[in-house]
Amino acid sequence: MRGRKPKDPALRQRRNKTPGAATLSADEATQSRAPRLPKGVAWHPMTRAWWRDTWHSPMAAQYVESDRHALFRLAMLVNQFWLTPTKDLAAEIRQQQAAFGLTPLDRTRLRWEFKKVEAAERKPPLPASRGPKGADDPRRLLEAQALS
Repeated sequence: MRGRKPKDPALRQRRNKTPGAATLSADEATQSRAPRLPKGVAWHPMTRAWWRDTWHSPMAAQYVESDRHALFRLAMLVNQFWLTPTKDLAAEIRQQQAAFGLTPLDRTRLRWEFKKVEAAERKPPLPASRGPKGADDPRRLLEAQALS
């Protein structure tokens, strides 16, 4: 063989791991109940729904206590948008929500992935067969052949 000897495959493997990557699961939502929105504000129903959805999403497991303050500010912007929507307000909301992984593109940038649930995990088990019982059961013939 001409040239240098190939490296050992264990040495050739890439060792750079993705920093900050996380696998999110619907079961991981740490908040059983969303934090209360500040009092004294007439919250639009869509803002309340957004707030509840945000805190019950799998992304909420990645938020720390200090993230609440920024999410409160974002809630104020979302509320203002639902009361008087403007293009500038929509742009600011888009910029602010990027930090929290609230869109698919933001989750890709943060390297957050959703846990893939196997089809077998999602479907309930099939009920037991309710065929004929006793001597009328044609499966008994199969059992007798298997035993002999």
